[in-house]
Amino acid sequence: MDLTGLKVMVIDDSNTIRRSAEIFLTQSGCQVLLAEDGFDALAKIADHHPDVIFVDIMMPRLDGYQTCALIKKNPQLAATPVIMLSSKDGLFDRARGRMVGSDEYLTKPFTKDSLLKAVATHAGRSSGQDH
Repeated sequence: MDLTGLKVMVIDDSNTIRRSAEIFLTQSGCQVLLAEDGFDALAKIADHHPDVIFVDIMMPRLDGYQTCALIKKNPQLAATPVIMLSSKDGLFDRARGRMVGSDEYLTKPFTKDSLLKAVATHAGRSSGQDH
């Protein structure tokens, strides 16, 4: 799967998750931006305007739901697909993710295929569309 040139951000407080996502995405030609938590991410998102954002739900300071809500409230970023990452595959988590505007939900540990498929699916929607 060729995802060359896409900018993908991964926000997760787990170094292992960030590294594995970075490896999978870099192998497919993506530019990867990494952040350890929501506060760290928001500054980078404003500077770099990623095409797709992955955000972990359970993080210190600002959790994934709060981070997603802040991204979706920003008019410049609202169209950016946000994919929630969670180690729990719960209906409640999915519903709550949708309530804050997330576009998809991936359960950790994710596979290379599921990660890249999510990027390909959502990047198609965010390119060049102004809302």
